[in-house]
Amino acid sequence: MGQEMTRGLLQSENIEVVGAVDRVKVGMDIGVLTGLETKGVVISNDLASVIVATRPQVMVDFTVATAAINNAKFAIEQGVSPVIGTTGISLEQIDELHQLCEKQKVGCVIAPNFSIGAILMMYFAEQAAKYFPRAEIIEMHHDKKIDAPSGTALKTAELISSKTEEVKLPSSEETVKGARGAVYKGMAVHSVRLPGAVAHQEVIFGDKGQLLTIRHDTTSREAFLPGLLLAINKVQELGGLVYGLENLLGLYN
Repeated sequence: MGQEMTRGLLQSENIEVVGAVDRVKVGMDIGVLTGLETKGVVISNDLASVIVATRPQVMVDFTVATAAINNAKFAIEQGVSPVIGTTGISLEQIDELHQLCEKQKVGCVIAPNFSIGAILMMYFAEQAAKYFPRAEIIEMHHDKKIDAPSGTALKTAELISSKTEEVKLPSSEETVKGARGAVYKGMAVHSVRLPGAVAHQEVIFGDKGQLLTIRHDTTSREAFLPGLLLAINKVQELGGLVYGLENLLGLYN
């Protein structure tokens, strides 16, 4: 994901990539790493030194949740706006970053998903929740994804639960433990991890005599670039933290 987004940013006209940080490929030029020509920016394993040396306006983070929180705190304290695509960050941690952003007057965007189509899928699911009493979420990702359920699934469940009363799931005798999936915000969430998948999710709503399925499929990581560029271009206009790309798309205006 990081390489794909870096390639896209390097090819964007109004973006200048000034630094790159990773634990591997240290010392390698990011242009060469992403299949482009040499860009003169080499990978470092020290985020603090890169931020201090390059003084960027925005830091893009696709790491893991434990690292992303500390990365964001340091960036915000340095006046750098984080745009975070890392999933697995808790609501408590998001609130902590929000308070720090307001204190430092620095914008931040945390987006469980940068795909515009996925954002619309979540938005449509939120609207459908007003009319259906029950829903379950099935999300599928590649087998290298670390966290389960996905951040998109959790965000979807939060949006649905905000529009409906929490309904207790019917009791089922699981002959195999976990067959009914995890329960979050009153609904079952099922995670599938398979090679060949990228990012897919469907939300199935049920009521007497009918089912409604809202589904989105990401077939290439290229789908995330337009949303990432939107967040990068908007984040410095913010005076605090925004959680979810839908808040930058004007869906709730």
